[in-house]
Amino acid sequence: MTDRLVVDAMVDRLKAWGTTRIFGYSGDGINTFLGALRRHGNDPEFIQARHEENAAFMAVAHSKYGVGQYGADAAAGTGIGVVISTQGPGAVHLLNGLYDAKLDGVPVVAIVGQQDLSALGSGYQQEIDLQALFKDVAAYCEQISVPEQVPGILDRAFRTALATSSPCVVIIPHDVQQQPEAPPAGEHAQIATAPVWEAPRVLPTDSALDAAAELLGSAQRIVMLVGQGARNARSEVSGMAERLGAAVVTSLLGKPYVDESEPNSAGVMGHLGTSASAALLGRCDALLIVGSNDPWTEFYPAPGAARAVQIDISAQRPGNRYPVEVALVGDAAATLQKLAGRLAPDEERNDAWRTEVRERVAAGRTLAAQRAATGAHPVNPERVVAELSALLPDDAQVALDVGSCVYWYARQLVLPESVPAHLCSTLASMGCGVPYGLAAKLMHPGRPVVVLAGDGGMQMSGVAELITVAARWRHWADPRFVVCVLNNGDLAEVTWEQRETEGDPRYSATQHLPSFDFAGYAELLGLQGIKVTDPGELADAWSRALNAERPVVIDVHTDASVPLLPPFPQGAAKLPAMRAALEQEGEAGARALRLLNEYASQEEKLFGQ
Repeated sequence: MTDRLVVDAMVDRLKAWGTTRIFGYSGDGINTFLGALRRHGNDPEFIQARHEENAAFMAVAHSKYGVGQYGADAAAGTGIGVVISTQGPGAVHLLNGLYDAKLDGVPVVAIVGQQDLSALGSGYQQEIDLQALFKDVAAYCEQISVPEQVPGILDRAFRTALATSSPCVVIIPHDVQQQPEAPPAGEHAQIATAPVWEAPRVLPTDSALDAAAELLGSAQRIVMLVGQGARNARSEVSGMAERLGAAVVTSLLGKPYVDESEPNSAGVMGHLGTSASAALLGRCDALLIVGSNDPWTEFYPAPGAARAVQIDISAQRPGNRYPVEVALVGDAAATLQKLAGRLAPDEERNDAWRTEVRERVAAGRTLAAQRAATGAHPVNPERVVAELSALLPDDAQVALDVGSCVYWYARQLVLPESVPAHLCSTLASMGCGVPYGLAAKLMHPGRPVVVLAGDGGMQMSGVAELITVAARWRHWADPRFVVCVLNNGDLAEVTWEQRETEGDPRYSATQHLPSFDFAGYAELLGLQGIKVTDPGELADAWSRALNAERPVVIDVHTDASVPLLPPFPQGAAKLPAMRAALEQEGEAGARALRLLNEYASQEEKLFGQ
């Protein structure tokens, strides 16, 4: 007889898949598994979050920061993100983070406890149908019911997560955890499996490459839309843009994978994107989409206005957002290399377009500078991020919460080539910022981390995870962990959506946030707190925080009246509703109306049609 249990075999299999840490929160449904972690010397390392939802966000961020390439190295080194929870409420709490993984295309494995097999179907305490719960979110969801299933189910969960860039769920009832591990599979075992996976090398057909080259070779005004699928193709994207004389715009997820300092880099597209990107997308006659599934369809060229080629590793995505003529199914870097060999370098054919692109990009940068310098009370949030852009270390890691801070990240922060930046993008769930930052820091403890968040996201979950920061920072090789809170007392993004999409005035009962002293709270936790109420204090605050010897919370009192104006021409169409809503607000909306008119005037002068 062996003294080893099913859970010991599970821990061994996780390590075989390269798992270095497991995020989670304890509960009686997983106590046997946690006992196995203890016996294995906390290897993989257990990372306790303050809430299972935050643990799931950490697991997603672990994959994003650690194995962002996903490819052949994804099952080695740091492994993909793994999260664990007990049954019932713990399982339900995982859903938000797992949907983040699903919608952003990230491999994650969740291990979820369950009541005893003998109790299932009786309506026992905390018993819910976990397979039904995870049916939509998980690419693979299976319950281990006998010890012999352990290796096969775990192997399939990891392989499926990696192959589909999706979350997968393994359910393990408590009494199954307590059983002795199964003996090694015999010569004629019913299930034989191994913890191996290799990323496929996918390339488009020659005929598709020829068709794409013909289409792009005949175009005069080309824009490249670059998404996260180009994460390993930075140099190929730059080379193709130069060859085609193309402008480069990105999805929100694609922003970290291009050089935004280049003169043809127009920034992020969409409602929260740049005016340069909107102007150039509205003028192009050909669109080359590289690894993007950006949902802002109203900011693409009008259907029929541009011919399009789409490169994507998944055969499911080409044509999903725009009516493309040629689909190139393959790895972005390899496909761009093969396509480049079929295209003559642009010399003079697109000179007029190159000039227009540079002028639009320069105008966009002028607009960003003007807006950061626009007076607000107490502080313009755009200036907060613009000041960071000038000081951000080359070895930093950036994490974003969801809210109006994402607009300022998209429009004001120029990322150095070596700086990763991630957020819950497609699901757009508030509360992800500090959990993402923690996962980044655990992944690379010798690199500084900067988290940008609003007071809404911080009140939702960020303040809780600052407790985790306080508990762990002394173990980090580099203690720098900066959380910048744009504290405006308002759910500003939704407030501006009320005005823009509904034509309604701000509804204080739903939009006002209670005041909270984030800097003072940081000090209570033994961290450093810096309060900023004047824009002249920003540079010093950032400098102090980025050179501090402990984590810092910068509590910047910003102006919720600074408008979230979409790029023109789409933004111009929204102005009447926004102005009418602000006029209904009377004196309370007067400053926001003045700032909206100032922003619109700046935009009209630089990007008016």
